[in-house]
Amino acid sequence: MPKSVMVAYALWALGGPLGLHHIYLQRDSHALLWMVTLGGFGLGWVREFIRIPSYVAEANQDTERLKKHYQHHPLALPPAGPVRFTGQVCVGIYFGTMALLGLNTFSFFYLLVLPLSVGAGVHLVSTVGQQTSDFKKTLTTCLITSPIFYGSTLSLVPISVAASVTASKNRKYKPIQPKQDLVPRLYYLGLAWLAFSAPVGYGIFHNTTATLYFLSDCLSALLDVFWFVPWLRNVLEYVLLMPYRILCALTGGGYYDEVWRRVLEILLKEYTEKEREALKILSLKGEATLEEISRSYRELAKTWHPDHNPNKEAEAMFVKIHEAYQLLLRRHKPHRFR
Repeated sequence: MPKSVMVAYALWALGGPLGLHHIYLQRDSHALLWMVTLGGFGLGWVREFIRIPSYVAEANQDTERLKKHYQHHPLALPPAGPVRFTGQVCVGIYFGTMALLGLNTFSFFYLLVLPLSVGAGVHLVSTVGQQTSDFKKTLTTCLITSPIFYGSTLSLVPISVAASVTASKNRKYKPIQPKQDLVPRLYYLGLAWLAFSAPVGYGIFHNTTATLYFLSDCLSALLDVFWFVPWLRNVLEYVLLMPYRILCALTGGGYYDEVWRRVLEILLKEYTEKEREALKILSLKGEATLEEISRSYRELAKTWHPDHNPNKEAEAMFVKIHEAYQLLLRRHKPHRFR
């Protein structure tokens, strides 16, 4: 049954950021991309207002005519556009950031989890529409690039760029496949969305403080790149902190309203279970200052250091003290943003 432009526009207006119009047009890769990025961070959804007629025409193309085209042009490559390449880089960084929020506790994170996440994001964008790419080559590039920038705050950028270059060089048309029913398509889309959102949700709701610190550090590192162009840095800072400014206005009408500052204080001072255990190990109370934490750590480390304490439990206790100190030190790390 031919697809309707009017129906596509209606779905675009009602649930465009969730990819409803792409599900209708059987563009499942595009639908999944919109589901996990809320319509390409809003920008892609707006841009599609002028793209929907071409999407509908593409969905209504005759399969047999496409087969004949590919038979006569087997080596033809899809067009390589700057929009797709930029999308690959941005989504690769986005997927890597979400992995950092939810899965960074794995010991093999930088060697396997991070490159797999970035590669999945880049490949998802490369499969939008009638074209695709070689996922194995894209992932291999991520696996090779990630150890080079091991542990760097900005490692996501070079990994995503390298993967995007590889995906662009290996782009090709998708093979012609028979149309699938709606129910199994929704089933697989749901599984893919769940695989993306589950670790992210866990990381955000069970480690709120670390998440806020990580986002702050990422913003700081990004803005520091533009230190040589002060006006551009100021513009980027204003845009990136726009959600914060909006919340300030909603909670009191001013950027530095006392009510919102108290909300931030609650978020940043709410101790997690691990942090409460760390305070207990260092024999500290919840309102301990950074100076008190450091002083307690030095005293306990001196007492339990294996070189000075013959007790069999000294080494294990010393490790616990050091880990507790590092955890509380990260918590009290000063923010660069207000």
